[in-house]
Amino acid sequence: MIAIGNFFFKYRNFLFIFLYLALFIPSRKVFTPGAMGPDYYIWPIVLGLFITISGQLIRGLTIGLAYIERGGKDKKVYANNLVTEGVFNHCRNPLYVGNILMLLGVGILSNSLLFLAVFMPLFLFIYQAIVLAEENFLRNKFGNDFNVYCSRVSRWLINFKGLGATMKSMRFNARRWILKEYNTQYVWLVGITLLLLLNYPDVTRTDTDLRNILIIFTLVVLTVVYLMIKYLKKSGKMTA
Repeated sequence: MIAIGNFFFKYRNFLFIFLYLALFIPSRKVFTPGAMGPDYYIWPIVLGLFITISGQLIRGLTIGLAYIERGGKDKKVYANNLVTEGVFNHCRNPLYVGNILMLLGVGILSNSLLFLAVFMPLFLFIYQAIVLAEENFLRNKFGNDFNVYCSRVSRWLINFKGLGATMKSMRFNARRWILKEYNTQYVWLVGITLLLLLNYPDVTRTDTDLRNILIIFTLVVLTVVYLMIKYLKKSGKMTA
């Protein structure tokens, strides 16, 4: 599993592109009019948005409180420090938990049985392998400190006890959240927009012209904001 995790860690960025494209593969639906009535589409929209937004909030809170530099080095697992504060004091992999919820949410929003039954389990397997590879590296580098950390903090489950106190004791760095997440936010919001407006004609009352206008308007606004943040970051006018 560790070897598998190291392999997928190297190509993890391409993995997300593949999974987002998989959302649009034609598939049988999970929620159907026959089973849930004419307003069936309300369920995948409400449930999907709730779960995916929850994932993004977890990521945002994690990055805003204590960012972890574990992006790898030479496409291999690497870390300078063992970060155990912030949300990492309540879960060892909160960023990955956020990613899983974000992807699960958009999978439900896509109403795709193929995505939920095939691609989500595949994604969970790959993430488990990546985490085991990271833990192997951290255990070899930080030794007993990492073992003690593992003994008190769950790998996947977030312990909400004391989370409020953690938030009050630290300053939320909103700029760091924006600068670290603007790429993810852009792709995520574009995906949500397309899934909502293309998959659910009832949202625009089957008005194709209105749907196209909303798609174009939203994509233009998101792209302008994305490019503005990118410019501010690259020019050094906005720093964390």
